[in-house]
Amino acid sequence: QVQLQESGGGSVQAGGSLRLSCVASGFTYSRACLGWFRRAPGKEREGVAATDPNGDSYYADSVRGRFTISRDDAKNTLYLQMNNLKPEDTAIYSCAAMGPCYISPSYLYHYLGQGTQVTVSS
Repeated sequence: QVQLQESGGGSVQAGGSLRLSCVASGFTYSRACLGWFRRAPGKEREGVAATDPNGDSYYADSVRGRFTISRDDAKNTLYLQMNNLKPEDTAIYSCAAMGPCYISPSYLYHYLGQGTQVTVSS
């Protein structure tokens, strides 16, 4: 049974940082393409970052230069370091597994976590 458990969300002021984690189980993590998505109130879910088994990473234009996706295959854990946060980054952030190794719609991933709330105040 595949499980994805996110943590690390919270409330910060604009310009602050957060680090999200996603612990995965139930599949061959080291061979999987992984991603982070977010859904803001009243908006469609959007891809934020993705990484392939080689550790190469891909970003949405809105977060490039501020967010960093990384993976620790020994711990089956995916990370999203978010710096210089802006109010428009406020959303529920979810990790996803077994999908394209690039920014893509979430329905192309086999598994999506429940998410963790990130709130950025101005």
